[in-house]
Amino acid sequence: MSNYPMAEKVFASTHKVENQPPLLEDYDMYGQDLALKEAVQREGAAWAEDGLQAFGRKTGSADWIRLGFEANAQKPVLQTHDPYGHRIDEITYHPAYHQLMTIAKGTGFNTMPWSAPGPGVHVARAAFNFLMAQVEAGHGCPITMSHAAIATLRKQPDIGASWEEKISHSSYDPRNIPYFEKTSLSMGMAMTEKQGGSDVRTNSTKAYAIGPSGPGEAYELVGHKYFVSAPMSDGFLMLAQSEGAENLSCFLVPRWRPDGSKNPLQIIRLKDKMGNVSNASCETELRGAFGWMIGEEGRGIANILEMVALTRFDCMIGSAAGMRQAVTQITHHCAHRKAFGKKLIDQSLMQNVLADLALEAEAAMAMAMRMARWLDEERNDPRAALLVRIGTAIGKYWICKRTPGHAYEAMECIGGSGTMENSLMPRLYREAPINAIWEGCGNVQCLDVLRILQKQPEALDAYFAEILTTRGENKLFDKFTAGLQQDFADTDNLEYRARGLVERLALAMQASLLIQTGNSLVSDAFCAARLGENSGHLYGDLPTGIDCKAIIERALPQMD
Repeated sequence: MSNYPMAEKVFASTHKVENQPPLLEDYDMYGQDLALKEAVQREGAAWAEDGLQAFGRKTGSADWIRLGFEANAQKPVLQTHDPYGHRIDEITYHPAYHQLMTIAKGTGFNTMPWSAPGPGVHVARAAFNFLMAQVEAGHGCPITMSHAAIATLRKQPDIGASWEEKISHSSYDPRNIPYFEKTSLSMGMAMTEKQGGSDVRTNSTKAYAIGPSGPGEAYELVGHKYFVSAPMSDGFLMLAQSEGAENLSCFLVPRWRPDGSKNPLQIIRLKDKMGNVSNASCETELRGAFGWMIGEEGRGIANILEMVALTRFDCMIGSAAGMRQAVTQITHHCAHRKAFGKKLIDQSLMQNVLADLALEAEAAMAMAMRMARWLDEERNDPRAALLVRIGTAIGKYWICKRTPGHAYEAMECIGGSGTMENSLMPRLYREAPINAIWEGCGNVQCLDVLRILQKQPEALDAYFAEILTTRGENKLFDKFTAGLQQDFADTDNLEYRARGLVERLALAMQASLLIQTGNSLVSDAFCAARLGENSGHLYGDLPTGIDCKAIIERALPQMD
């Protein structure tokens, strides 16, 4: 007879797991996102609906969610040399990272704005990336850079055309072999150096002409780059000081030289990042690295900023996607979790928090998707081009700046379980500051807005002409925008006041866009929460009279 008859009787069971939500998986990430579906229709990409529907079912699947966890469970590993001492600079990723890259490139939408431009193409691409970023953010870095690099490569068609063709290919080839042996290429970027960071004018890397000098010609670069994203890319755009110019020039530096030998881009170490873990970043020494000059000599900053502008736009998409996924997680949790006798989602104080976070996420998405529409229109509409220019800086600042606080507050909605690494919340939290810092931190974006207003004052006119189309629809909006116009009439201490000004530019644009949707439930709540005199800085301080339950239901995911 056993010495533990009671244990045998109950099979050592201590308790039954109850009052816990089911795992959020195998749901339709696109179909359940009413705000995103409306934005796709509203901004001109209805033709992509079928593809987005099919893709949304996959991004919400258990298999793809698992890939996101696996890709972040193991950081990339650097091998500088092979066993026999040959320099290889090879980085090993978790196989899930390569699967995510294969999926992202395979949609065909990433470079479609270049290969098949047309109405709504940028909007469709943004929607696909919005969904994919909710699965995993790190792999999106080389996907974004590959798309954005084409803008700069087109400054030098004789070099860039063959690269563009392969960058646009829908397959993914991670092999570490020369670019001319591959049908599909990916691109990286290396701008910052130790001494300057965002102040790239202080870059010290030198470029020496191998033969003739000038655009399209071959150079060797000597120096360093302190932050290289996606160092296993096939080529990198970077800045260096050429002998024949007073200012920096832009160069395309391949990982392999045209003669098939390894280009001396020597990786010193990988960055040990708090977020974006699946994607490698590194410090690199350039020891005579081969590269072609791209665009006019001495115009490197202007040329590479063509790429940077698009990567900044994708930062908006990625941060808005992080907010949306956080709202998805917490509304699902609170719809199933009970405390003090009733579900969390039915408790008024929690409703205040959930609705506030949902408003923030929808406003961010609406702004990003309208920016995508302006990107589609800017070729033929000078006003849209101005709105892209100023709107990118405003949106990059505000949406990315709001994401870290949003991620933290969402984590608190779940509580202790939300801090566990087998939850998605810690990854969202670690990822949240990345987009705010990369591609130009907050002060850089605000100063960029001031530069735009100085060089192109008509951009502010275009901005107000756009947002004031909704004047008369909401009294708080009218009062807020009138005050904003007065703020710009005062030109004293503009730099000192820049953050406050850009914040109000962002809020007015978001409010106007939400009003334009015709959904007064959301737009009136946003205006009351963000434009009123007593609008709070912490989430969960919505004024009374807002239908929080309806806002939450609009954001709540539905499982099959």
